[in-house]
Amino acid sequence: MALKNFNPGTFLQDWSEEKYSPTQSGKPFAQCIGEAFGIPPTDAYVYRAQAETTLHTTQKAIAGKRSYGLHGWYHDDDGKPIEPLHPSTEEIAAYTSLFDPSLNLPKALNGFKANAKANTLRHGISTHLTSRFHNTANGLLPSKKVRSHVNPYYSFWTYSCQELEWAGPLPSTAYTKISHHILPVFYHHFGCVVPSYAALHVIAKLAQPSKPSKESVLPILDIGSGNGYWTYMLRNFPLADISGAKQLDVRPIDNQLSEYRVSWVRDTIKSDGQAYLKQHDDGKGCILLLVYPQATGNFTGPVLKAFEGDTIVVAGTQNGNGFTAFQDAVVDEWVENSLSAFDLTLRMPLPSFAGKDEALFVFQRKKA
Repeated sequence: MALKNFNPGTFLQDWSEEKYSPTQSGKPFAQCIGEAFGIPPTDAYVYRAQAETTLHTTQKAIAGKRSYGLHGWYHDDDGKPIEPLHPSTEEIAAYTSLFDPSLNLPKALNGFKANAKANTLRHGISTHLTSRFHNTANGLLPSKKVRSHVNPYYSFWTYSCQELEWAGPLPSTAYTKISHHILPVFYHHFGCVVPSYAALHVIAKLAQPSKPSKESVLPILDIGSGNGYWTYMLRNFPLADISGAKQLDVRPIDNQLSEYRVSWVRDTIKSDGQAYLKQHDDGKGCILLLVYPQATGNFTGPVLKAFEGDTIVVAGTQNGNGFTAFQDAVVDEWVENSLSAFDLTLRMPLPSFAGKDEALFVFQRKKA
């Protein structure tokens, strides 16, 4: 059953990689999740996403390593394995470090590619990620600066890359058919995709008013907020990192039809996204945030078309696997063809779970 006594504030205060990260603590993944969230070893909760698992089953799958093709992420467009089949530990570390809070992402991507040797997985991955990066918005991304950021999901994700031998996506990742038992556990405890420091920084900057002394911060409408991890991380973002930034106004909105093991916020507005927009001036003066919007059920298109604000942010798939937003188009392609009033101003990689290829998209209304 769901964790009714979970306290996100206490969790974040108590969090340390030495205690709860499988990489730093040396404890098994299931034990780390259990201890971090107060779940007993006898727990038999069934984590449901595209498949079903339990913590015990997940730990058995982890112990199986490459058995049954569980680490077969790298293949051609027809699903046939390529060489090298698995990345080195150095390649994995180079990929996960792209999302280090202290780095400037464009420079990190350039270095990631410049230091990739020919005929390696890193070469193909870095070429793909840099080719997809797009930025015409000034000042949104954080500069290179020593800083720390408490983000347990990023820590667990980094472990998963090491454990599952994943060093980032290729173009052929669009044809990946497998996943791993760890993913449903991540979905239930944290959400569908990791909010990197850079992604949170971008959203926080977008919400700042153009005239801080006269205008209020722009509300962030987290429609389809799920268990609220992105909302929680935005509300707890270190705004001191942004000079003169005002406190964010983040509103989690979800119909709550899906079950999650963990809830990070207590004030989710139970509402259909379109209905909420209709009741709130169609979102004018707000930022629309869609994190992993579903590709089925005709959800994403109607919400995007109903929104009358000036900024749309989408965290989801950046390849053609049809996993988020639309089954037959990547969200930037759809916006270009269906929302002519908006331009893509930023597309940047997000930490992608093994076999996935995720990005943050920012669309801004064209100036008249």
